[in-house]
This record gives sequence, structure tokens and C-alpha cells, in this order.
Amino acid sequence: MNTPNDPPVSKNELVRREDAVLERIAAIVGRRNVPLGEVHVGDDAAVLAPFVGEMLVSTDVAVLGVHLDPALFPLEDLGFKAVASAVSDLAAMGGRPRAAVVAVCSPPGTDLEELHRGIADAASSTNCPIVGGDLTRSKDVSVAVTVLGETPGRGSVLRSGARAGDTILVTRPLGRSAAGLRRRRAGAPLSDPLVIAHRRPWPRIQEGIAARHAGAHAMMDLSDGLGIDLHRLADASGVGFVLTEIPVAEGASEQEAVSGGEDYELVITTSDPQRLLRVFAERSLETPIAIGLVVRDPGLRTWRGEIFTRDGWQHEL
Repeated sequence: MNTPNDPPVSKNELVRREDAVLERIAAIVGRRNVPLGEVHVGDDAAVLAPFVGEMLVSTDVAVLGVHLDPALFPLEDLGFKAVASAVSDLAAMGGRPRAAVVAVCSPPGTDLEELHRGIADAASSTNCPIVGGDLTRSKDVSVAVTVLGETPGRGSVLRSGARAGDTILVTRPLGRSAAGLRRRRAGAPLSDPLVIAHRRPWPRIQEGIAARHAGAHAMMDLSDGLGIDLHRLADASGVGFVLTEIPVAEGASEQEAVSGGEDYELVITTSDPQRLLRVFAERSLETPIAIGLVVRDPGLRTWRGEIFTRDGWQHEL
């Protein structure tokens, strides 16, 4: 992978350079304890053991300059966020991750090893091994992650299952990621807890599994903000909602909690909130917070008695 300023080299030398880069990346993302009978990084395709229950598949793309400001954050964080946000989609279904494949597009001179260290950190933290991927040149740095997961036992929790009378809950107070970005722009260090919430988001895998086991009717992750994602859940379910509380994380503003996005907390609906709380407590998980009720009328969506407008991160296409 030579740069435009490198001296001309033969095709064989280019192949050797590419192989060397791939070997170093494989050493970074490869997991030593590969389950018996599986084949991960290193072959033409990965080989995985049969999935249990329903199989989940989701793809997410992170682009430098869109999903991460390179002037404020190291390249490692782009890799971490790409994997974490994809795994969060599995958590939103109540699934557990099994594997991921990662495709990286980048211009010459990109520190691919730094990028893949972030990818490896997220894969290790979420127990979602990287089993394959691809590299190619492009004008911009982007990371496409496809995750595979499973939901043993009861079926996956969809965003379309909310019912009138359900209690709506979120897994934690909101707005930490948006507040972290604001603080970083103001000069806060990378070690600031709110800044970490932005650069190293944590998928709520165990919380999603607990909600599924507790019989949750509907669920999704708050990647674009409660002000948009709750409407998406209500649209899919054909219902409305009445909000009674929006929990704001310490250090965040109410607007950041509503529309900041990238919290990756879960919003859950259930007809038996006490059972949900009990299952979370039994698993030593933080207590979810009730924020309102699902109503039958899809045209009724309020907060403090006023219309709860759609407000959050909108992707430009």
C-alpha cells in the first residue's frame, strides 16, 4: 500500500507490502481462543458453528469526519465506534453477538493498525470476534461492520411490538454522548467521563437480553436520539405515547438528552414493568427508568402535555 510519494515498486513488492499489512492487522484483531471447529481470520471465508434460535444480521458504516471528528479524536475511536454501534443493533433485538466482518476503505497513508486497534478493543469488550473483512483504497476513511448474532429461546424483540398500556423505559439517563462531544470541543481531555461516553459507546447487550427474557414487547437502541427513535418505534408499532419523564444524564442538558444521539441506551416497552425490573435486579444490572406509557392513538405523542416533535440526528443522503 504505497503512497503517491513512494518510489515505483514492482507488483510483487506491492503484494508483499499488502500481505505484511494484512498480517499485522490479523495479529491485532485475531482472537486466540477460536471455538473448536470454527475458522476466523485468514481464510477466504469464516466458518462458524450453527446458530442457536434466530440468527441476527446487521450492518453499520462509520465515516471519518461524519461520525467522528479527526481534529478531536484519535483514529482508534472510529474503529471502536463502528463495531460498538453495529453490536448495539443486536442488543436492541435482545440478541448476543457471535461474530463480525469489517471492511475498511481508506486513502494511502492511513494508519490502519491504529484504526484496527480500536476495532479490536470493541470486539474484545463486546465478545464479538472479528472473523474476516476486506481493505481497499478510497478518498475517505470509512469502516463498514456487519455483525452476526443469535437469540436463543424466545424470539427477537422487534420495534413493532409495542402495545397500548405498555410502560416505556430507558436503560439509563440520556445525553452523555452529546454532552461529551460538546465538552471535548470546549477543550476537555479524552479521559473526561462524558467524552469517553462519546468516543467509546457501550452497547447494552446484557440489558437487551434481560429485557427479552422479561417479555419486553418492543425495543430499539437510541442511536439518533429519543426525539427521533421513539417516534420510529411508535411508527413501527402503530401506536402513540405519553411521556412523563425524560431522564437527563449528569452534565448533559435536556436538549442533549432528547436529540443528542449516540447514547446507544435501549428504549423498552412492556406490559409488566415489575417483572422487567426484577429480572434486571437479579442480574445486577442498573435499574431501567420509566418514562411514559404507550397509547392506542398513533396521533397522540406528547411530553409535558405538548406535542413531542421529531428532533434528533438526521443522516444526509
